Amino acid sequence: MTKGDRRALAGQGTSALDHQQLGRGAEFDLVRGFLDRWADAARGIGGDCAILDVPPDSKLAVSVDTSVEHVHFRRAWLTPAEIGYRATAAALSDLAAVGATPLAILLALSAPPTWVPDLPAVADGVGQAARDAGTVVVGGDTTAGPVLILTVTVVGAATRPVTRAGARVGDLVYVSGTFGGPGAAIRAWTRGAVPDATTRARFAHPVPRLREGRWLATHGVTAAIDVSDGVVADLGHIAAASGVCLSIDLDRLPRWPATTPIDAAASGEEYELAITAPRLDVGAFVREFGIPLTHVGDVVPGAPIVEVYAGGLRVAPIPGYDHLSASSELGRERRETDPP
Repeated sequence: MTKGDRRALAGQGTSALDHQQLGRGAEFDLVRGFLDRWADAARGIGGDCAILDVPPDSKLAVSVDTSVEHVHFRRAWLTPAEIGYRATAAALSDLAAVGATPLAILLALSAPPTWVPDLPAVADGVGQAARDAGTVVVGGDTTAGPVLILTVTVVGAATRPVTRAGARVGDLVYVSGTFGGPGAAIRAWTRGAVPDATTRARFAHPVPRLREGRWLATHGVTAAIDVSDGVVADLGHIAAASGVCLSIDLDRLPRWPATTPIDAAASGEEYELAITAPRLDVGAFVREFGIPLTHVGDVVPGAPIVEVYAGGLRVAPIPGYDHLSASSELGRERRETDPP
């Protein structure tokens, strides 16, 4: 399916005249500026609702993700465009987990006056993420607030959506990509250092595994999740939803150089995929996408938990980030630097 096909499926056409005329005021002037910058990355802006067509024999996949200043990022760490890109990529990653093709993005943006001069650059990042995913921004909202907050809603279509609830005893557990880069970048920033370019890029410019997710959905995957809060913690959601036990060997987890297995397992913001499936053709996956697909464990009989092993010994579960248990700002960043 081409980008043009997806835009047609979204019912947005190809002309800038698809945007409805906006009213007067600073807020709408800001939105008009966004539209100029987004160009072909936006369609049908200006109405009360976006009207989308869903492809035949598909189901609608919808997800929303919020990125909050001082919780998910610091202004000193990222450029405004990187903040916009990262927030959008994080939301699109949820579509990757279910094997969906993106149809549309909606952006709700809240910002204090000090952020207003940089909001066009934030919009540039959102638009670039939309283009990279082959989709368009179709609406949203803007409002004033105490910090910068981007709430990104993504809409997609899937013929065979993958859920977290299908893992079966006997399946294998796989992960895409390499782990630990975002955590290493956060640890560098929080100790006052500058992360190296590669780990910084893993945090600032995550790649939602959309093509990979669709491939996996057609190759027998039984359950999947994207890794945002730590691979062990996120696999715990598959264990709970599927009612099975996952046995994970941290020594198998592909990880960034100089990163320990514990650090790699605890690192959030990865936006890789963790899946269960009967044995997959790993070589075919690597040839197609150029990233690893690694067997890191198995689905075994037992209580619906994740059993974690390292060095041949069972170790304590590695907690992930829990938004509602964070007691202060930048809870995620401090959690990343805490000892296991």
